[in-house]
Amino acid sequence: MTTWITICDTCKQEDWAERGQPLTDGEVLAGLVETAAAGTGLRTRRVSCLMGCTHGCNVAIQAQGKLAYTLGRFSPDTDAAGAIVDYARLHADSDTGQVPFRQWPQGVKGHFVTRHPPLPDDA
Repeated sequence: MTTWITICDTCKQEDWAERGQPLTDGEVLAGLVETAAAGTGLRTRRVSCLMGCTHGCNVAIQAQGKLAYTLGRFSPDTDAAGAIVDYARLHADSDTGQVPFRQWPQGVKGHFVTRHPPLPDDA
């Protein structure tokens, strides 16, 4: 079962325009997550807008038949990208998608926005 990290590539933090960045904060974070996830068996994809604009940068961690999570308020940096990938690996290793709090990487604590139950099987 494949675990996906979906990264919002349109996220912009409040000071984005003042910093004069050519890329959105979401694009920067997406590139860092893609690099950190390379070779892990995790899949990544970019989407334009996860509708969490008041708490960007946002990502979603998902896998078929498992709990899914939306996380936000990330800075577009290597520490955040590493923590996202580390959590996604724990999610992938879990039967249900639920990872005990004591195992969470420090870098994702305080970043959870929503939890979604898995979709029902179409049996």
